[in-house]
Amino acid sequence: MPFLGKDWRSPGWSWTKTEHGWKRIFLYGHELEDNREIDIKGFCNDNNEHLLVGDVCELATKKRKKDLHNNNTKSQFVFVDKWIYVQNRSTKERHVYSTLGEALNRLDFSSAIQDLRRFNYVAKLFQLIARSQLTSLSGAAQKNYFNILEQIVRKVLDDHYNPRLVKDLLQDLSLTLHNLTIHVGRCVLVGNVNIWLCRLETIHKWRQQVNNLQIPKQMCSGMTFNDLPLHMQNKILSELSDAYDIINVGQAMPAVHCLSEDWILWKKLCHFHFSDKQFCRNLVLSNSNKVDWKLMYFTLKKHYPMKERYGDTLHFCKNCNILFWKDRPLALLFKDCGHPCTASDPDSCLVPISPQHFIDLFKL
Repeated sequence: MPFLGKDWRSPGWSWTKTEHGWKRIFLYGHELEDNREIDIKGFCNDNNEHLLVGDVCELATKKRKKDLHNNNTKSQFVFVDKWIYVQNRSTKERHVYSTLGEALNRLDFSSAIQDLRRFNYVAKLFQLIARSQLTSLSGAAQKNYFNILEQIVRKVLDDHYNPRLVKDLLQDLSLTLHNLTIHVGRCVLVGNVNIWLCRLETIHKWRQQVNNLQIPKQMCSGMTFNDLPLHMQNKILSELSDAYDIINVGQAMPAVHCLSEDWILWKKLCHFHFSDKQFCRNLVLSNSNKVDWKLMYFTLKKHYPMKERYGDTLHFCKNCNILFWKDRPLALLFKDCGHPCTASDPDSCLVPISPQHFIDLFKL
């Protein structure tokens, strides 16, 4: 439906219902369009002035409630497919391209965030979309994006799972929406600006809830982490790929603080994320002319990207051009590759897709 206004970017005119039909309202001291003879002195009366302002505020409130209702309505164009066909080039038989919004709507991300192996993957993907790809989504995809984001925040508040990652996600999304609504302009946004203002307020409320999250101390009568032998504790710490997780473990349990500061642990972490050439360019020595591997890690982190490791990711079949979630239990029991593959050896055609690679698939 086209906008009923002079500028196609405007939200449209305001109307009111009278005995003779619908009439347009001017909010700057004028009444209806066809009523040319207006008593100016009548508007100077306090009662009439409050009456006019009250009508305008009532209309604005009704419109805002309607926009909020439309924003909270679940998207009707969401599927729960296990796989989608990625068409990234035009052929004689098919002149259509797959979009990022289509993949966001059709792939089952709502069930993926309930799986702890896929939660970090989906949260990181949504963070990258919030940084640069939010305006490229369609209206239905944007509504689905915020619906899934609400489920992510709800899972963090209920299960206390990885709140730091969601804090970064909400912070980047808040900065993006603030720039789009204030600095860039409303012309790049899909939908009414009131909907985006409601979303921005909701994001601020989510950020406050996550920042005020208090994780209660769990009472466990069985074996704890401190009861394990030192070599097992060190083995568990060496499996962590995030430096902040190692630091938080050392701060939460003073008995493990010495293990979290072990230079061998930080050396393994540096070799996992960075190459030897990067070490030579940014060598950090301590006062005793030895390599400070902890300081080395944070120095290299400022200059080079780190490796990403997830429990489970989306996979892409190079033979079929299909993007899908691979169900590992079904793959082990029934040898199901997760999609209708025509290759003789489907496993050789599968490529795990990182969040950044997922976005690059849909760039024309």
